[in-house]
Amino acid sequence: MNGKNIAELRKRRGYTLSELSKLANISKSYLSNIERNINKNPSIEVVQKLAKVLNVDVITLLKSELDKDTHYFIEKEWMEFVTKLKQLGLKKEHLDQYGTLIEFIKWKNQNTKQNNP
Repeated sequence: MNGKNIAELRKRRGYTLSELSKLANISKSYLSNIERNINKNPSIEVVQKLAKVLNVDVITLLKSELDKDTHYFIEKEWMEFVTKLKQLGLKKEHLDQYGTLIEFIKWKNQNTKQNNP
């Protein structure tokens, strides 16, 4: 377990130590010990709680180092958007077809705005 990953992800998400500990329902001192690698072996339950709040998978927290160029969380709005698309029956293999439709709608909306100021 690399506590630096948790600290870095916490800061990227804009959480203070207190906020993350409350949201994950673990003590602030315990979280601090994890982040400072004093406690290098938290329970899987604690790791899962942290992963859920930080919107990452457990493996990301367990990695020895974070990749600086990779975003490890997906914003809640995007997750809801993708979920809605799946509920509507959209499949990944059809995404290119829908891309053309989305570009057309975008073009139409831009032209409508220009013609109706």
